[in-house]
Amino acid sequence: MSVNPDVLIIGGGVVGAACARELALAGRRIVCIEPGGQTGQGWRAAAGLLSPQVEGDEDDPLLEVGLAGREWHLTTRETLEGTTGIHLGLTLCGIASLAASANDAERLKTLVAWQRQQGLYCDWLLPDEIRHRWPWLPDSHGALFAPQDGSIDPVALVQALIQDGARLGVRRIEDRITALDVENGRLVGARGRERYQAGSVILAAGAWSGRIGNLPRPVSVEPVRGQMIALPRPSQLEEDVIVFGGHGHYLLTRGDELLAGTTMEHAGFDSVTTGEGIARVHQGAERLCGLVRGSEPLRAWAGLRPGTPDGLPIIGPEPRLEGLWYATGHGRNGVLLAGITAIVLLQMMQREATLESVAAFRPERFWNW
Repeated sequence: MSVNPDVLIIGGGVVGAACARELALAGRRIVCIEPGGQTGQGWRAAAGLLSPQVEGDEDDPLLEVGLAGREWHLTTRETLEGTTGIHLGLTLCGIASLAASANDAERLKTLVAWQRQQGLYCDWLLPDEIRHRWPWLPDSHGALFAPQDGSIDPVALVQALIQDGARLGVRRIEDRITALDVENGRLVGARGRERYQAGSVILAAGAWSGRIGNLPRPVSVEPVRGQMIALPRPSQLEEDVIVFGGHGHYLLTRGDELLAGTTMEHAGFDSVTTGEGIARVHQGAERLCGLVRGSEPLRAWAGLRPGTPDGLPIIGPEPRLEGLWYATGHGRNGVLLAGITAIVLLQMMQREATLESVAAFRPERFWNW
């Protein structure tokens, strides 16, 4: 097939689409290969949380990159909405992380203090303040509140990235890449049903990244199933709200729905919802918001997040094969980090300085024999 881009991107989800758009903005000719279908992609199961501060602390390299990722959404939203006409549903209502115990409260208070020392906006809410602001929440020992955190509609975001990428000349092809094309130790492209030539290849295939053939090392990315439900939004929740309740449970409002998540299951590539998983998510939602007790889910869905052993993404060049770049393993943070991942990769490709914490994401930290 006569497709000769500057960069071939394997994977067209939120990370792949963001990389395609960013490189096209820089004048690169881009072909993005996406297997198609609507089953299993991590971004389809994502809540679209922009929450770098809720879980980030001084030992977490994701905090710096997450803050930059949140900023990317803020600065890019207007352009994307303007060029595509797609409303991205960006909501910066803040995120509250409840302390279920005295130990939780001490840990979260320490995190609030440290973030304030770094110049970040972060508050500690007393139990009375929580009851006054959100009387429907359960009793707690207080809460960390990150007023600049929020969420975005991941489906709308991916649609906008794809549409804007097309405007910039990105070509998307439906095919399933099975292997890299390597000749005499040199990367020349990739192949699926067809063969695609390119001097550079970005592996952004999410949970399927490690299943590509001819990789110079095993890619430590495995699928982690997350199940979610949508409930009717109670009329008492007039303002948008996002609440973390611990043990992976959270709630957020979007339109006339209340979204609840999530599970973290090692179930291989099975992206089907289960009665047990949905019940667990539903019970977590009822514990956080008694207003939905007895409400039936409007819908339920699941996706496969690309998880790594240390919970950090894999971003950067492959030292053993010139021209191969990784943008995978983002776990639950794919939506948050998609845009900044694209910028970081472009900076690396152009041999420019980038964020210091990105060094923790280097591909060779795994299987470096």
